Amino acid sequence: MIEKFRRLFNQHFSEKSYAEFLNSIDRDFDHRPTFRIAETPFFIPKEFQQQLIEASQEVIQFIKRPDFKQLTQKAIDLNVSVPNEDAHTQFLAIDFGVCMEDGKLTPKLIEVQGFPSVFNFQYNLNQKFQEEYPFLSELTPYFPGVDSEKYLEILKKVVLGVHKPEEVILLEIEPEKQNTKIDFYYCKKDLEVPFVCVTQIRKEGKKLFYTDEKGKEIQIKRIYNRVIFDELNARPDLKMQFSFEEELDVEWAGHPNWYTRISKFILPYLRGPYFIETTLLSELKEIPEDLENYVLKPLFSFSGAGVIFNVSKEDIEKVKQKDLYILQKKVQYEPVIQSPTGGVKVEVRVLALWPENDVSPTLVGNLSRLSRGEMIGVKFNKDKDWVGGSIGLFEK
Repeated sequence: MIEKFRRLFNQHFSEKSYAEFLNSIDRDFDHRPTFRIAETPFFIPKEFQQQLIEASQEVIQFIKRPDFKQLTQKAIDLNVSVPNEDAHTQFLAIDFGVCMEDGKLTPKLIEVQGFPSVFNFQYNLNQKFQEEYPFLSELTPYFPGVDSEKYLEILKKVVLGVHKPEEVILLEIEPEKQNTKIDFYYCKKDLEVPFVCVTQIRKEGKKLFYTDEKGKEIQIKRIYNRVIFDELNARPDLKMQFSFEEELDVEWAGHPNWYTRISKFILPYLRGPYFIETTLLSELKEIPEDLENYVLKPLFSFSGAGVIFNVSKEDIEKVKQKDLYILQKKVQYEPVIQSPTGGVKVEVRVLALWPENDVSPTLVGNLSRLSRGEMIGVKFNKDKDWVGGSIGLFEK
């Protein structure tokens, strides 16, 4: 979209440079991410950057409503309720499709998550792009008021709180098997926070402990939570000594309730030029005739699980828990990236951090996903649709 840098990047790109770019990530941890990394960044002009900021702030203003907890309590009642919920989410990931409307490019909200994304991987991915293509140093992946140092400073503040890194853990289900494990490795490198499986936690009274690499048992003071309950509930084989639903003497960096409260649950409430028509199935008065223009989504799924893209009337009718599904109008992604072999569609995830004592979240960076497929989020890890994780770069 920034023509100067698109032409420049395409001129310098080669399969050899792409391989070296990937190898530089491999060398950090002796393995490559299990998801595909795109060949190119997404070059975002100031006008579109401003739209992303404006749209994100509208979402944030809704989340800051005084009655937000009351409005979203139903989501908690329908799911797991974790004690000691804090005043607000500490993480936001706001996904926008890059679309064409009235002849102009515009971001359209796809979904919102009150949950961490790959914050550390994106920080390092930007560095890798700049090492391979030095002219990219004229651009930045960060929003106004933030640079690489500020980004890492705020991330540390949110993840660590007032604790030492060894007193904080990144908690996940079998972290070494997760698609996002590369982010866990970079988190350990950047923040010195270890990643630990839920089965490796020992409970004593209300306190939790883990054993570090040297065999020393350490009390956990704060949890950087990456556990999704959908996955946890699908794993009855996991032997855990604690439950998320019990009172524990621990702080949360990303309290689990915020994933539940925000997620897709708030989409039906959002109205405006950056938002698309979304209806809770329980409030659907009649099934639309043009279902080819809609997507059926479970409210609390992760990474596209359970989404029906080519939805039928029968799909809607057989949903028993209609409070747990939304019918959302499809967005028409515009293939804005001009690659040597044709146009590529893009989705931009705005990353925001909200330290506990701050009045509002800070928009810090982004994740971009590129695809030739029909819908970007659903087949994030499927090579046949040429989906790749990348980063958006703004003009400084």
